[in-house]
Amino acid sequence: MSSEEQTAQEALTFADLGLSPKVLSAVTDAGYTVPTPIQAGAIPHALQGKDVLGIAQTGTGKTASFVLPMLTRLEKGRARARMPRTLILEPTRELAAQVEENFVKYGKNHPKLNIALLIGGVSFDEQDKKLERGADVLIATPGRLLDHRERGKLLLNGVEILVIDEADRMLDMGFIPDIERICEMIPSLTRQTLFFSATMPPEITKLTEKFLHAPVRVEVSKAASTGTNITQRLVKSGPKPWDKRAALRELINAESGELKNAIIFCNRKVEVSELFRSLIKYDFDAGALHGDMDQRARMQMLANFRDGKLKLLVASDVAARGLDIPDVSHVFNYDVPIHAEDYVHRIGRTGRAGRSGKSFTIVTKNDAKYLAAIEKLTGLKIEWHDGDLSTVVASEGEDEAPRRGRGAPRRAGRKDEGERKRGGRERSQRHAEKPAREPEAVDIDAVAADAPVEKRERKEAIRSDNAERKARPERAEQPRRDDRPRRDDHRGGRPDRSEQNRRQREQDDDGTVGFGDDMPAFMRVSAKV
Repeated sequence: MSSEEQTAQEALTFADLGLSPKVLSAVTDAGYTVPTPIQAGAIPHALQGKDVLGIAQTGTGKTASFVLPMLTRLEKGRARARMPRTLILEPTRELAAQVEENFVKYGKNHPKLNIALLIGGVSFDEQDKKLERGADVLIATPGRLLDHRERGKLLLNGVEILVIDEADRMLDMGFIPDIERICEMIPSLTRQTLFFSATMPPEITKLTEKFLHAPVRVEVSKAASTGTNITQRLVKSGPKPWDKRAALRELINAESGELKNAIIFCNRKVEVSELFRSLIKYDFDAGALHGDMDQRARMQMLANFRDGKLKLLVASDVAARGLDIPDVSHVFNYDVPIHAEDYVHRIGRTGRAGRSGKSFTIVTKNDAKYLAAIEKLTGLKIEWHDGDLSTVVASEGEDEAPRRGRGAPRRAGRKDEGERKRGGRERSQRHAEKPAREPEAVDIDAVAADAPVEKRERKEAIRSDNAERKARPERAEQPRRDDRPRRDDHRGGRPDRSEQNRRQREQDDDGTVGFGDDMPAFMRVSAKV
C-alpha cells in the first residue's frame, strides 16, 4: 500500500465503509469514528463478498476488520440447527473468547443473533445445546471443532463466511493439517474466506494459494516490524535462574514510577510457575497464565488483569497474540523468545492504539544467537539498558542450593567406580592366596577357671546336663502313620524307614505291650515283667 493510499484511507470514517446503520451505531457507541488502516482496507472488500488476505501486525484492529462486515451481512437470514452460517477459527481459547466479546459489543443491536463458542475446558453438552439452537456465528479452536464434527453434532456445508485468524500462529502450534481438513469440509464455491496473518512464511503462502480464490491483499505494515512508539531495551543477566529473577525484580522496581501494568513472558510453562512463585514470595502483585490452567481460571485471571486488579501477569506465548488489553504500559521478556517472530508479537502487547510503551528483554550469554535473529528480522539494533553482556559479573546463589546432577562435582574423598572395583578385586585375590589357619584348641577348663563364679557354675551345670543325656537309653525310630505323607522321595539319599518300622513291630510282638505304633520304645512296658 502506497503512502498516498494510506493517507486517503486514514481520512475515511466508519460511515464511509458501507456498514449497516445498526453496526455503525454500535461502533459509534463504543467511541470509534476513524478506522485503522487494516479496517479501512479490508471492510469494503469483505462487504462485497470477496476473499481477503490481510497482513498486519498485532494491535492494528484485525478483529474488527472481519467482525463488523460479518455483522452487516448476517442481518439477513437465519441459521438452522447444527448448521452454522459463519465460522471463525482461532488458535487459542483466549482469542476465541475475545472474538466472542467483540461480537457481543458490536452486535448489541442484533438481539436475535446466536453466537456459539467451541473451545476446550467447557462441557460438550452446553456447546451441543447452542449448536442445536442454530448458530449464526460459530467461533472455535480447530481441535474442539473437529471433536464436535466427529461426534455428528455439527454440519459445515452451510457455512457462508470462513475466517482464519492468526494463521502464522496456527502454523506454530501445528494446526495447519486441521485447518486443511476443515476447509475441505466447507463448500469452496459458495463460501467467502477472510484470512489474516501477521507474517507470511512459505507454508502460509501455500495455504492461501490452495483455499483462497482471487483474494484482495491488504498489507498495512512491514512484516514482522515493531511499533515505533515502543521503547525497546536489552538487560544483561547471569545465566542462572536466580540471576534472571534478581534482574527482573530490579527492573520492575526501577520502572515502578511509570509502570501501570506489565506482561512478563516466559518460554516454558514450568518457568511461568517458578517465576510466579518467586514474585509472590517477594510481595509483588502478580498472576500467572499458561496453557495447563483450567479455562475458567484463565479467563478470570485475564479479567482481573484487564480490570486493573493485578499489576503483573506472568504468561507463556499462549497469551502473546491478539489479547485485547488496550493499555499495557510494559512488557518484560524474562526469556528471549526462541522464534524471532514471537518477539514482535510479545512486545506488541504494549504501545497499542497509538499509546507509548516499553519493552525490556533479559539476555544471557546463551541467548546470543536468538538475539541476533530478532535484530535481523526487525532490522533494528536494540539498545542495552545498562551495559552489555561483557560487563556481567557472576553472582552467588540467591536462596537456592545448586542442584546435583550429571555434571556436578564429586564429593571430596569419593572414590571413582573403577578404583573401587579394582580395590575389591585386589583384596579378593590376596584373601584367596592366603593359607587357611587351623583353629586353635581352646582349654575350656582354663577359660572356666578364669571366669567369674557365676560363669563357672553355669559351665558345671551344662556339663552335668550333657552327662545325663548321654546316660539315657537310645530312642527308637518312630513309626510313621499310614495317612502321613512320606518325604523320603523328596529328600534324596535318605533311607526308607519302612524296614526299620517292620523290625520294631516284630520286637514289640515278642512280648512287649505298647500304647501305639508311634509310642517310643523306651516308654513301653514289657508284659513279661
